[in-house]
Amino acid sequence: MSFLSWAPGLAPVAAPADEGPGNPWFSWRYVHDNAGELVTNLQEHSWLTARAVIIALIVALPLAVVAYWIRSLTGPILALSGILYTIPSLALLALVAPAVGTTTDTSVLIALVLYALLVLVRNSLAGLTQVPAEVKDAAAGMGYGKLGRLWRIELPLALPGIMTGLRLATVSTVALVTVGGIIGRGGLGDMILGGFHNNFYKAEIMTASILCVLLALVLDLILAGIGRLLTPWTKVRRS
Repeated sequence: MSFLSWAPGLAPVAAPADEGPGNPWFSWRYVHDNAGELVTNLQEHSWLTARAVIIALIVALPLAVVAYWIRSLTGPILALSGILYTIPSLALLALVAPAVGTTTDTSVLIALVLYALLVLVRNSLAGLTQVPAEVKDAAAGMGYGKLGRLWRIELPLALPGIMTGLRLATVSTVALVTVGGIIGRGGLGDMILGGFHNNFYKAEIMTASILCVLLALVLDLILAGIGRLLTPWTKVRRS
């Protein structure tokens, strides 16, 4: 079964309405006439990105802690997340979609979570390992146990590294969501791929692409602001 047979809406259709000479790359008329569809796909794109990153963070943080506590598992955990990251996205969708259903976004969500794990695990582990040894010794001297030290000392000090990984994972996930357009579950990617099948409708392709870039920039700025609020001591250190 081909990918296009899963998403019949991606089959080639008739040429779009005339948008001016030469099929321009951008058209305000296209934006006006398709505003509802653009907003709907942008919302789906944002929701897929948010769910994938949150789930990946929930999985990655415990893995990073295990790799931090048990050094013999650091290599295998990083290697496994690296192997998952190297699987081609189309191949991963082809493997996952038949098992979880081709009419839902679950297969896309699974792929996005697996791809985000490497960035989140590596950066979270880097943040934990950069906690100064004297700080950990002081915490132990104050009576903190392993879990107490992790929760009250090490994780807060590792937040800059964790937030960096979260920002990188979010931006890359926004881009990867578009691959879900292959099975009709790619948010703005549906419109990008639809533009190719719609006699290479440039305005549709460009508008959806611009919205993807803007979404990634906005989410990155939001996370950067949250990171500064959560780590006010980094401002003092820089000054």
